[in-house]
Amino acid sequence: MIEITVDLVRRLIDSQFPQWMSLELKPVEKSGHDNRTYRLGSEMTVRLPSHERYASAVEKELTWLPIFKPLLSLPIPVPVAKGEPTDEYPLPWSINRWIDGDTVRQDNIRNPSEFAEDLARFLKELEAIDASRGIPAGVQNFHRGGNLAVYDGETRSAIETLSGPYDQKLLTEIWEISLATRYQSAPVWLHGDVAVGNLLVKDGRLCGVIDFGTMGVGDPSSDLVMAWNFFDDANRQLFLKLMNFDENTVNRARGWALWKALITYAGNEKGSVASTWGKHAMETIIRDYQQL
Repeated sequence: MIEITVDLVRRLIDSQFPQWMSLELKPVEKSGHDNRTYRLGSEMTVRLPSHERYASAVEKELTWLPIFKPLLSLPIPVPVAKGEPTDEYPLPWSINRWIDGDTVRQDNIRNPSEFAEDLARFLKELEAIDASRGIPAGVQNFHRGGNLAVYDGETRSAIETLSGPYDQKLLTEIWEISLATRYQSAPVWLHGDVAVGNLLVKDGRLCGVIDFGTMGVGDPSSDLVMAWNFFDDANRQLFLKLMNFDENTVNRARGWALWKALITYAGNEKGSVASTWGKHAMETIIRDYQQL
């Protein structure tokens, strides 16, 4: 990881974009892991990859987000400028328009069913955009939209580490069902990281979607993980019904959610925020599967 500080970002802006030297610069509250985000003045954000493996997203967002914007009903980041690598910071970076809103939480949405409808509408709009020239899923977006089997070893290893009340045989069954089919339709655009940290809320409604760094074209199942990571039972069913995918796609989506839950639970200190989140998501997936 590259150490990114306010002073470093200030130097990058002042040297490459002197017209914004006078604007205040400060970190956003939830800056993210793949990228570090700073607010520049009242109308812009600065976004810097934290590692070279995330750097390809800069050019991808600069190319595609202006194409997406007029085709989507919710605000998304609008690129303003591209920052160039330097000796001090050796990766490309970007400046985007600020989108006003708070990170979604259970307690800042006015109606979970309404939120499910808003999110489903946005994702269907994204999928409807012409994907014929899009970027195929692969290493560049950590295989979102691609074959979930690339994470088979990692997932089985995480299952093997589980102890206590967790039925390893049942978790393996859920996982293997998710691997049993492959996407057969034409590739569609997907966001790649539909998670609470990338969804913004204002006045109780979904008001913006950010961080398209893992976008690509392929199987849209990985964009459905919020069904298990956020919604209760009733609104999970509503969200999946609105997305209108077949059972195989839902099974693959459950697999994406299980992979993320398992590696988060197993890969972090027990009792930490991340591990607790992974545990809750894993238990939700188990309960949902047993109710089928």
